[in-house]
Amino acid sequence: MDPLSRFRLDGRVAVLTGASSGLGLGFARALAAAGADLALLARRVERLDALAGEVRATGRRVVTHGTDVADPAQCREAVEACVDEFGRIDVLVNNAGVGRAVPSSRERPEDFTETLQVNLTGPFQMAQACAPHMPPGSAIVNVASVLGHIAPRFPQAAYAASKAGLLGLTRDLAQEWSGRKGIRVNALCPGYFASEMTAEGDRELREMVSTHSILGRFGEQAELDAALLFLASPASSYVTGTSLLVDGGMAAL
Repeated sequence: MDPLSRFRLDGRVAVLTGASSGLGLGFARALAAAGADLALLARRVERLDALAGEVRATGRRVVTHGTDVADPAQCREAVEACVDEFGRIDVLVNNAGVGRAVPSSRERPEDFTETLQVNLTGPFQMAQACAPHMPPGSAIVNVASVLGHIAPRFPQAAYAASKAGLLGLTRDLAQEWSGRKGIRVNALCPGYFASEMTAEGDRELREMVSTHSILGRFGEQAELDAALLFLASPASSYVTGTSLLVDGGMAAL
């Protein structure tokens, strides 16, 4: 078999949360380019229309659904809509996330809780809703962060805690589901990439990355897309319960 064919997702259905902006836009395009039909989920559903049209132009089928992953009922509704359209789910990419840089002494408890609800509880709720519809050989990719592995250089207690928790959730779901259900579960851990989340402190972040990573620069979307396709496709059929760092060597320093 051609090794490159193992990265293809032809005939497979991928559910992508947080698809309306940032890294999610690139992930949607990459999954479609690999052959997957897509269910695009986001709170700002109106922003999905242009992306859905772009994906359909490639010959892929697409459904969109307004979804707040912090709400378990909305997670179930989105999954039901996907299954009604496609009949199955082969890939779940838990990409939806929020983050704030706030000193812990001033962070409001309700804001801390909201971050955990979106970044940690949301992926669990989506995985729980999708799993009954995922056949053996399916894959869940939880988009975590390098900050789940190392201390942030800026005050981000809620975000770092949520991403570290997501790594623990990844390991547990892999232990529960990979052997019994045949669903692989892994975490993708980006370093710093240009997105809505990093735009506010762009200059300071780029200066920090230039000093505190081996490659000394922000990553490019295509570099992260390739890692996502590895974890989502049969190319990683012997990989589960682990995290893949795509951070320019930040965690190594």
